Amino acid sequence: MKFLKLGTAILALTAGMALAENPMVGGAAMFEDKNIVENALNSADHTTLVAAVQAAGLVDVLQGEGPFTVFAPTNEAFAKLPAGTVEMLLKPENKDQLVKILTCHVVAANAMSSDIMGMIEADGGEHKVTTVGGCEFTIMAKDGMVMIKDGQGNIANVTIADVKQSNGVIHVIDAVLLPAM
Repeated sequence: MKFLKLGTAILALTAGMALAENPMVGGAAMFEDKNIVENALNSADHTTLVAAVQAAGLVDVLQGEGPFTVFAPTNEAFAKLPAGTVEMLLKPENKDQLVKILTCHVVAANAMSSDIMGMIEADGGEHKVTTVGGCEFTIMAKDGMVMIKDGQGNIANVTIADVKQSNGVIHVIDAVLLPAM
């Protein structure tokens, strides 16, 4: 009987460790067997991003095969934009602009933070990346933290890295990335 209890305890511990591999985002577990949209829907920190993805008609794309690396701005990141910006972007007549901004947060690759750090180091401290939306951003690192400089010179910090998805990876960021004007 002691062996059965020990075996059950080890099994429970192993299952818990497997779940713990992916970080929690927005108070919710993120599951490697779910796609980017399925996981984002569960994050309390990404309700604005989810609403924007829906308004832009990008749900099917981000549920697709990928692989995608998504730099996912939080609700707080969207709140840093000038007053009324999010509401303006969500209007149907501004769909093209919204699609451009959102696709500037997506890279057609499965780039974990170790891959990104390797690219930064290989390029002498900064690496240019082109997004699905055609934006060119610069990724860099400081004190082990990955940062992205957008087309307007703004800096977004990766606050939660390596959230594995069935079709790629999410890196949570603290600012909205904007294309060059």
